[in-house]
Amino acid sequence: MNSAYRGDSSRVGWTTEADLLEGKRTNEREVLGLIETAGSMILLCLQGDEITGSVHLEKRDTACYLGLFVVRPERQNTGIGKQFIQAAEDFAQQEWGITKMTMTVISVRRELIAYYERRGYRRTGEIRPFPTEAGLSVAKVQGLQFQVLAKDLERDKTREWP
Repeated sequence: MNSAYRGDSSRVGWTTEADLLEGKRTNEREVLGLIETAGSMILLCLQGDEITGSVHLEKRDTACYLGLFVVRPERQNTGIGKQFIQAAEDFAQQEWGITKMTMTVISVRRELIAYYERRGYRRTGEIRPFPTEAGLSVAKVQGLQFQVLAKDLERDKTREWP
């Protein structure tokens, strides 16, 4: 996760936050906490025995929060992300019966918001403050905030589900 979001390694891909934030995106304690929380999990995208992506899913009533979505920077722009996000949505629908996915994206990440809009996500109009308390990340620019995106999920009756 850290190599896809921050530092020079993230610059290989297009999802870098290196110009906006410095420091780590997450740490082992946070990830373990997400895994151990009821209704929360980390899904992995594997190619052979290599982890090429990961995503956090958290059930919230009839919705599911999707966060920490990453694909290895050197594997971005190959279609993996599109397939992986679809798999995450399918999993949440099938396992939890959810009808809506939500996420937050740093509002100045226009290209990333556009990517999610191409996947069917829409801006809700809700803006949330970016955390400013001391933590893993330090903002390099002022005024960062989160844009909330959502996608209504409807099962396509003609599609075969695994």
